[in-house]
Amino acid sequence: MATIILDQAGVARALTRIAHEILERNKGTTDVVLVGIRTGGDHLAAMLQERLAQIEGETVPLGILDITMYRDDIGTRTDLAIGRTDIPFPLDGKNVVLVDDVLYTGRTIRAAMDSLMDLGRPKSIQLAVLIDRGHRELPIRPDFIGRNVPTSRDELIETEFNDKNQPVEVRLVKK
Repeated sequence: MATIILDQAGVARALTRIAHEILERNKGTTDVVLVGIRTGGDHLAAMLQERLAQIEGETVPLGILDITMYRDDIGTRTDLAIGRTDIPFPLDGKNVVLVDDVLYTGRTIRAAMDSLMDLGRPKSIQLAVLIDRGHRELPIRPDFIGRNVPTSRDELIETEFNDKNQPVEVRLVKK
């Protein structure tokens, strides 16, 4: 059984709000870069890049981060495929907005921060997530949240993307 948490319009509104919050916190786009975590966060980061450009009239640099080799469960999982990190700009001195679709235990974000630090020395790392579902195992909290959705551990949050990598809906699913 699945419950729709956000439809396509709801996702769009959440990303627009997050874009405004990013601009307010950083006082514009100077030294702001977006880095999406592959897969899911990279698509949302691209949409945030569009929103920021619409609002500010400037294009914020966009990168994609693959964290597979930084995962703390890499030795126990056989279903992981190594992707490609593509960050075509220096991170040194930048305010990096790390983007992911769902924040759960915090382990993915820890891996992403480790990966970013190997690539440079950002001025700050800020976290933007579409859904914060709770159940943190590490002391990590998002700076920008599309929606808080309290869940039980036997539930999943799924973000469905269409063939153009646009989020169609976010669902809460019972295992």
